Amino acid sequence: MRKEFVTRYEGNPILTKADVPYKVETVHNAGVVKHNGQYIMLFRSHLDTGRSIIGKAVSDDGFNFTVDPEPFMVPAKEGEFAEYEAFGLEDPRINPLEGAYYITYSAYSKHGVRIGLAKTTDFINIERIAFITQADYRNTVLFPEKINGRYVKLDRPHSDISPWAIWIAFSPDLRHWGDSKVIMKPVTYHWDEMKIGPGAPPIKTDKGWLNVYHGVFRPWTAVSIASACVCTNWTTRR
Repeated sequence: MRKEFVTRYEGNPILTKADVPYKVETVHNAGVVKHNGQYIMLFRSHLDTGRSIIGKAVSDDGFNFTVDPEPFMVPAKEGEFAEYEAFGLEDPRINPLEGAYYITYSAYSKHGVRIGLAKTTDFINIERIAFITQADYRNTVLFPEKINGRYVKLDRPHSDISPWAIWIAFSPDLRHWGDSKVIMKPVTYHWDEMKIGPGAPPIKTDKGWLNVYHGVFRPWTAVSIASACVCTNWTTRR
């Protein structure tokens, strides 16, 4: 008899737009981390304009969340970030690294979508660091430690050319990235044959790095998650 590895919580959904104290149309694509004994959720919400912002909710038990009275992140109104965040912020990933939390998020504008990097230590104050991809990239996650003295990230070009594959890249300072290469592609006739992308920061195991990823099957009717082991040769699919 097959044992269930993951089961859905019978009390779902644990958060809906009715729980948000400001007007939004959706609640989805959240990242969660445990910080100072509490569960912190960063979630994406659509406004009635169709553009997205990032909200924050807090829980003591991981099931019952209270949303902050104001959004956690909205598009920058001035400075170098404003032009590239003008159409909204989407799909935050929470990346614990070196005693802080780095938030990777999709920033949309007339120039397309690229990945922004922000930093917080308390989920109250947040500092925007840099844009760490060109257009068009999404789904970026950071490894929780350096590898061979460099920071490492996984991401996914938002393009039909790759096609929709997971790439790896390296950085000396979290701002400048290079040595990139594709490490995993969709598989024809597979459940994720259309596109794949990193879903959460990789988890270190005694066999290598475990990467939980998401995939889409044509024609965008099925979405699921799976895992891959990012090892010495970088990819072994599961």
